[in-house]
Amino acid sequence: MLFDMDGTLVDSEKLWDVALQELAAVYGGVLSETARKAMIGTSMAASMRILHDDLGQPGRDPQASAEWINARILDLFRTGLRWRPGALALLGAVRAAKIPTALVTSSGRPLVEVALDTLGRDSFDAVVCGDEVGSAKPHPEPYLTAARLLDVPIARCVAIEDSATGVASALAAGAAVLAVPAEVPLPPTDGVHQLESLTAADLELLAALLVDASA
Repeated sequence: MLFDMDGTLVDSEKLWDVALQELAAVYGGVLSETARKAMIGTSMAASMRILHDDLGQPGRDPQASAEWINARILDLFRTGLRWRPGALALLGAVRAAKIPTALVTSSGRPLVEVALDTLGRDSFDAVVCGDEVGSAKPHPEPYLTAARLLDVPIARCVAIEDSATGVASALAAGAAVLAVPAEVPLPPTDGVHQLESLTAADLELLAALLVDASA
């Protein structure tokens, strides 16, 4: 099992909203809804480029902006991180069934370490962070890396995602994909099973997705 983090397991996108709008205000602007939606599922570097362009300030240092966001979001994660509906129960069922499980996220390792205080460090056999791969989502490398660390063929893995970027990454890697949109609706996509919430997901569904993918 391969789980995305932000918007999939935890309701963290709202916390990112807070931090990003605060930084935009520091820069004397307001982040547009279009730009914010474009950031979902992307790397920090890509998100900072989108923010700067949206504010009409493309010359700003993306590293400096990323450091500001990372510091603020760490504080928000420590105090306001909440599970997405059904996520805790599904993750618990997967672990109880002793299914190899990885966290595959675009977030950087320092932030993920804070999130693991909520998610549980023993909930995953492997953790792949956005700052630990050469190419971030939508490239397939994050999911291929996770499958390799689990020593499970990617074709025998189900990836659970909430964003178009993450879905594209998992599909390109060759995983079966379950999409549970959080902040942005996802269009119907061949090879992707979509649910409104993880409350409707169980082990039987995950097994069926693998059967369908191999058919």
